[in-house]
Amino acid sequence: MIPPIARRFVAGEGAATALEHARRLDERSVGAILNLLGEHYDQRPPADADTETYCRLVADIAGTDLGACISVKPSQIGLDVSETVFRENLDRLVDRAATEGVFVWLDMEDHTTTDATLDAFEAQTRAHDGGVGVCVQANLRRTADDVERLATLPGKVRLVKGAYDEPADVAYTDKARVDEAYRSLLERMFQTFDGGIAVGSHDPEMIDLATDLHAEHGTDFEIQMLMGVREDAQYDLAGSYEVRQYVPYGSKWLSYFYRRLAERKGNLLFALRAIVN
Repeated sequence: MIPPIARRFVAGEGAATALEHARRLDERSVGAILNLLGEHYDQRPPADADTETYCRLVADIAGTDLGACISVKPSQIGLDVSETVFRENLDRLVDRAATEGVFVWLDMEDHTTTDATLDAFEAQTRAHDGGVGVCVQANLRRTADDVERLATLPGKVRLVKGAYDEPADVAYTDKARVDEAYRSLLERMFQTFDGGIAVGSHDPEMIDLATDLHAEHGTDFEIQMLMGVREDAQYDLAGSYEVRQYVPYGSKWLSYFYRRLAERKGNLLFALRAIVN
C-alpha cells in the first residue's frame, strides 16, 4: 500500500491505477510515459518477468484511446545479467509494442551502460523505422558525439541533465557546466534533427530555450517532466506544446520515492507538510 505522501510521485502499484492516472492526464492534454519500477536485476528470472509485465502493459495501453507510451530501464530487462539477455528481452518487448502501436522509450543509466543502450536503440529503431526513443545525459562528456550519431537515426531522443553520480573523468560535475552542456546540446539537436526531440527538464530556462529554438527552426519537439514535479507548469505548457509526464508505478516504489525527496528541497518540504498536517 503506497502511503498518501508518496502518491504525488508514484501512480500506484498496479497497471490499472497507472492507466487511471494516464486517463486524468489525458483530460488535461498531457500524455503519459508509463514506467514499471525496477532495475539492476542480476538474475534472468526477474528480468524476464518484468519484460512479460511490460508486454501485458503494452496490450492494456493498446486497448485504450490514450496514446500512452512506456519507458524501460536496460538493467531491468537483463543488461546486468548479460547484453544477450537484454537484447532478447528488448526484442520481445519492442516487437510486441510495434504490433500494438505503442512507443517504447529506453531510459539511460550510469555511464557504463551507455554503449550497450545506444547500440540496442540503433538496432531497434532501424528495424522498426522509429517507434523507439532513447535518453542521453548532458553531464556526460561523450554526449556531444552521441548526439551526432543519433541525428541520422529515426526514433526520438530525450535530453536530460543526468542524475547519476559519475566520475569527473567521464562527466561534468559542476552544475553550471552541466547547464552549459545542456544548452549547447539542445541547440545542436534543433539544428540537426528532423524532429523527435524530447526536452527532459523541469528547468524553466531550458524549456524557454527549447520553445525559442522551435520558433527559430520549426523542429518538432516535446517536453517531458516527472509525475509530482511542477505539474501546474506541465498543464500550462500543454496548452501550447506537446507535454508528456513520466509516470512510475509498481511495488518497488520506496527507493524511487526517496530519490525524489532527495533531489529538491521543495519535495522534502511537501512530504514534511503531509506528515504534520
